[in-house]
Amino acid sequence: MFKKIFNKQKKESLDNKNVLVAALLIHAARIDENYTDIEKEIIKKALVELNNISSDQAKNLIKFAEKKEEESNQIVEFTREIKKYPIEFRLKIIEVIWKIVYSDGTSDDYESNLIRRICGLLYISGKDNGIIKTKVQNLSK
Repeated sequence: MFKKIFNKQKKESLDNKNVLVAALLIHAARIDENYTDIEKEIIKKALVELNNISSDQAKNLIKFAEKKEEESNQIVEFTREIKKYPIEFRLKIIEVIWKIVYSDGTSDDYESNLIRRICGLLYISGKDNGIIKTKVQNLSK
């Protein structure tokens, strides 16, 4: 009986993490009020890679996370659980967010401010953020 309860809690927290990551990425994509198919594709590929799930599972996760993101009014809800994961995972999240930002070729003040806030909430240094930003900028050229 206890095994079932603990296994269910573990599965729910993993699913919750996936939803929170997806919602954070969607929030970053929507911050400039231009949520494009290119950004959706970047998010889908990232979810497949980060969570080791299929493309169809990622599509379903995105649909659920879009609703979650619409209902939320703060990014703290998304980052609270994510910051518990290893630094490598958190750095990958920031890299994906920069890819989303630069998918349209530019970064505006709202997007840059959002990334700085996310970095602070995920305990990622400005130096690491700068390194990731430069890497993504060079890839998008």
